[in-house]
Amino acid sequence: MGVNKQYAGYKPFQYLEPDLDYKVFKMAKEIGRVEPYAVPVSQAEEERVQQLAGESIVISLHDHPMLLPEDVMNQIFDYNREARVVTPYEGLSKSCWDAIFDNLLDGEGMIVSKSGWKWEDTIYDLGMTLSDLAHQDFVIVGRTVNDIIRAHNEGKIAFIPAIEAATPIENELDRIDILFGLGIRMMGVTYSESNGLGSGLSEENDGGLTNFGREVIKRYNKVGMAIDVSHSGDKTAADVIEVSTEPVFITHVGAKTLWNIKRFKPDDALRACAEKGGVIGIEAAPHTTITKTHPKQNIESVMEHFEYIANLVGIDHIGFGPDTMYGDHVAMHHAYSKTFSLEKVFAADTEEVPYVEGLENPTEASWNIIRWLVKHGYSDEDIKKVVGENALMVLKEVWPKS
Repeated sequence: MGVNKQYAGYKPFQYLEPDLDYKVFKMAKEIGRVEPYAVPVSQAEEERVQQLAGESIVISLHDHPMLLPEDVMNQIFDYNREARVVTPYEGLSKSCWDAIFDNLLDGEGMIVSKSGWKWEDTIYDLGMTLSDLAHQDFVIVGRTVNDIIRAHNEGKIAFIPAIEAATPIENELDRIDILFGLGIRMMGVTYSESNGLGSGLSEENDGGLTNFGREVIKRYNKVGMAIDVSHSGDKTAADVIEVSTEPVFITHVGAKTLWNIKRFKPDDALRACAEKGGVIGIEAAPHTTITKTHPKQNIESVMEHFEYIANLVGIDHIGFGPDTMYGDHVAMHHAYSKTFSLEKVFAADTEEVPYVEGLENPTEASWNIIRWLVKHGYSDEDIKKVVGENALMVLKEVWPKS
């Protein structure tokens, strides 16, 4: 079935009464918020793009497929505190994703605390999202490899709940089991800030995994939780890869060799992930995957990171985690800059872009990644690997069989 998405027109929270049951915000456009961009290809190449999108299982290793308010700077905190995050079903129906690791609000959920990352916020956010998903049948909750395959075959999209840091578990190992039981299938270790497990990538000093952090990794392995070290400090990430008995993901990242910021990983970390059997997803959030060749971020700068890492670790260990959303992503970064220490980990002294041309939202990213690969002569076999097969192979190994 592939890209023939079976969307029937459901609108978010339509089972409730607006302004009575929940607060209504004026939302950004799902499609056409900015001038759309398609990687230029010939007619024959576009036909190949369409065929590959239909045949391949296409997986985003990391995204936030949510719709932002139109006035992000003035409304994003109120919007996130409501926790009724709008899933842009119509916009997603125009993508070619079969599965998306949905990282929900993460630390943006500030219902009980101004600092975020609280256990109550995590459960509140997850429950609200799952409630809305339960009232429609286009987006399904992805808990197994078979769910991803089913979504592909039936023209649906599997949302796989994920959390970028283990901070909400505090010092409770059993909370990992609880989150797994509630549907979370991938967890990080730290975010930019350190926690009880180890060091975040914004820290000046990285002490690596703590003793508790090592116990968390062991529990991740036992329950079948996929592990992500994208936001962990380099020493902490190296420790995770060493301690884990299963392959580890770096779901959204770039190469520090190409652009030397804390947000990216050095070559030795990328190699270690691949040597353990893991997969590395390429990041595309604004002001991240920049290069000296392409100092103004767009799809070309992002794909330069892709090619560098693919050549470094091999085509079998790379994928895509665009880290995109629907709405003004740049404004959202400005709003949360202090909370997430973004000024310490993102690109500095570069030209700010209003959006990343070619990868502005999950829909545009899904098509343009394949277009770019086709245009640049990648084989069908390699394209299928990097857009989904590589990730699927690791998930088959990590997740419980079903």
